[in-house]
Amino acid sequence: MKHYIVEITDEALLDMEKLYNYISLDLLATESAISQYNRIADEILKLEFFPERFKIIDLKSERAKEIRKMPVDNYSVFYVIINNRVVVTDVLYSASDIGKRLR
Repeated sequence: MKHYIVEITDEALLDMEKLYNYISLDLLATESAISQYNRIADEILKLEFFPERFKIIDLKSERAKEIRKMPVDNYSVFYVIINNRVVVTDVLYSASDIGKRLR
C-alpha cells in the first residue's frame, strides 16, 4: 500500500483555528471545539493512505483543479495529491459558499 506524506498549509491551519475559536468563544462550547478540531485533524492524518478515495470536486476554477473534498461532520477538507504528498489547502464549513472560497 502506497504511503503519502500529509502536509497542511498555513491557510488550512488558520481555517481550523477559526473554526475552533468560533465554537469555543462564540458558541461557548470549548469541549465541543476541542472534539471537532481533533476529529478533523485525525481524518486529515488518515489521508496518508489511499487519499484517492475522495473525488475531485467539480468547480470551474483554475485553483480548484484537481482538488479533492473529504467530508468530516459539517466541515469539508480540501486537498491535492502531488506525487507522494497530500497537501491540505482548506478546511471549510460545508454550508458556506465553498465555490467562492476556493477561487
